[in-house]
This record gives sequence, structure tokens and C-alpha cells, in this order.
Amino acid sequence: MFGSQNLEVIIGLIVVFLFVSVISSAIREGIEAWLKTRASYLEHGIRALLHDRTGDGIARKLYNHPLIEGLFSGDYVPGSTTTRPSLSGGNLPSYIPAKNFAEALFDIAARGPDTNAVSSGPNASSVSLDSIRENIENIDNPRVQRILLAAVDNAQGDFERAKKNIEEWYDSGMDRVSGWYKRATQWTILVIGLAIAVGLNINAITIVDYLSRNDTARAAIVARAGTVTDPQTPQDYATATETLRSLSLPIGWSAGWGAPRRVGEPGAGGVWNDWIGPILGWLIIGLAATMGAPFWFDLLNKFMVIRSTVKPHEKSPEEGSEDRADKTTPPEVPVAPVPPVSNATPGPAVAPGASIPDWEKIPGPTDPEDDVDGCDVEVKDETATSDENLPAAEGGIK
Repeated sequence: MFGSQNLEVIIGLIVVFLFVSVISSAIREGIEAWLKTRASYLEHGIRALLHDRTGDGIARKLYNHPLIEGLFSGDYVPGSTTTRPSLSGGNLPSYIPAKNFAEALFDIAARGPDTNAVSSGPNASSVSLDSIRENIENIDNPRVQRILLAAVDNAQGDFERAKKNIEEWYDSGMDRVSGWYKRATQWTILVIGLAIAVGLNINAITIVDYLSRNDTARAAIVARAGTVTDPQTPQDYATATETLRSLSLPIGWSAGWGAPRRVGEPGAGGVWNDWIGPILGWLIIGLAATMGAPFWFDLLNKFMVIRSTVKPHEKSPEEGSEDRADKTTPPEVPVAPVPPVSNATPGPAVAPGASIPDWEKIPGPTDPEDDVDGCDVEVKDETATSDENLPAAEGGIK
């Protein structure tokens, strides 16, 4: 399928993709910690789930409930009222458990949205399916009221089942929010990956061309790939940047513009080398970053396994195993034929002066009744009746 050289070039390219992905993800997490975009998407999703676009109705009541308010500091400030979430989530929580959401919504329906002496006193009504139905107008949102009533009715009198219905409704809405956030993250990482590729001049086409022509660099990056696949090796921003710097690849602007050949190298110049190559190579790096470091880590492990099986076969040809060699039929050794042993007297006489073979000296078997039945008598009469012409035997043992 692949020669070892092609495999090593692919492995080297995957190593670059892996470290660029690690750097891009680290930068993305830094931006997330600063802007808290995840909290903005969560707040936007809850407003959509509760049919409160402006955030001045049930969404505000929910965020001001003690079960939710305790998850963040400060006051609730609604995000953008457009179809897209705000870039910053402010001080809002990045995660709200489904249990907290359901219990807060039931408590608002049963006791009202305000936290005061009446709703928090000993005489406050208990939260039950009956109290939720009786005080459902506390929600002040017809769509959400109908959802709560449906959850109560489908529970068939089981409070825990009704709460589970609201939790499942909340989780299904958060699945959609997770999809929004994931797509936005992919676009963000693509931009970060392209910025890294252009800023550091990391060009996939240049790297492939360089590794295919440089055996030393190819061997060095494959050796480094062996350490990267070690689970004990940390995969963080510092390690990734230091490794990229130590690989001695054509990365950076010191050699100038161009892909795959830099200024001064044979083959430099032309539309492909000066324009199409650089742009395409940077775009490949940016797209590779969106796949994520775990994807490239798993792929690198697989290619290292493939290389370990291909490399030994190229060093030496296939040889038969010892097991097969032992089971091969050995060549036949010629053996002198052994003449059969006759019951008669020794064969024809040996010529005078000739030596008698040892086997001729062995006496043949004898019959103790030879002198009775005449079997030892040699018949010389040519007129004697042959065995074939004798009459059939009659009688027998009685």
C-alpha cells in the first residue's frame, strides 16, 4: 500500500497537524475563559427554550431564583436579542444542571417568582403537583405553562416523574445549544489555525516536499512521533510550541515566501509556487486544526503501527519460518535393493572364482516333514504329471 518513505512523510505531516491542533485548542480555551462564550450560548438557549426572547419574563425569574442565582455572582443581564448569541457571557454560569432547572421552575409555579417572607416562610405552600396546577399562572408565560401542565398530566400523579419530564425537555434543548456552540467553536478554531499557519508560515505543501527530499529530517520527526504517542507525554501549549521549534522543519519566514520551494531553492517561482501553493498549504493547516488534537493523536498511533509492520519487510526479504523448514520432507537417500529371502534352496550357482554374497550364505527355512511328503525331492522326469493336471482332491477330515 505505502512504502516506508511515504509512510514517514505522512507521519511527519500528522505530527505537525497534531501540534497545531493542540496550540489552536489552547488558544481557544484561553479565549473562552476570557469571554465565557459558553455561558452566553447557554443563556441564549434558555431564553429560546422558555420563549422569552428579551429575557425580561420567565428567563429573568429563573436566573434570579436561588437555585440558579447561586451558580454565578452579580445580577442577571440578558444577552443579545438577535438570532445569534453574544460573544461574551459576562458573569453568567457556563452550566446549569437539569435538576436545578426543573426544581426552580416548579418552585416558581407553586410559590411565585419573588423570594420574600411569604414564599420563603413556614406557611408557604408546598411544591406538589396540585400546587403547581393551582398556581400555574405564576409562570406568566402561556407556552411554558402548557409545557408544565403537560409534564404534570403525563406523570400520572408521580411528582418525580413530572420533574423527570421537565429535565428531559431541558436536556433536549441543551443538545441543540451544544450543536450551536460546537459549530461556532469549529469556525473559531479554523480562524485560529489559519492565523497560526500564516503567522508562523506553517505550510503543509512545503513540509511534504521537504520531508520527501530530506532523509535526516524525516527520520528525526518519526523518532519524535514515537515519543508523542507515549501516553505519559504531556500534550499542552508549551510542549507543542517547543516541539515544533525543535523539528528543524521549513517553518517560519526566515527563508522567505514560497511553497513548496523557498526563495533560492531549485524550482522556486511561478504561479503555483508563489501563490497557489502558499494559500492552499495554509488552508490545509487551518482545516486540520478543526479536526482536534484527539483525532490526530489516534490517527498517528494507527500509522505508527502500520509503519512498524512495513519497515521490517523492506529491510530484508521474507524468509521461511523454522517451523515450515522443519516440516519439509527430507531428500530421499538411495538404498541398495535387498533381494527377497526364498524358501527354496539357494539360487543359481556362482561362477568359479566368484565370491558368494553374504545373503547367499544364509540358509533358507526348512520343513521337518520334507522326508515324508517328498517335498525335498527334485523332480527330473519330464513325463511326470504337472500340478495343473492332477485330479481334484476328494474326501477330507471327518
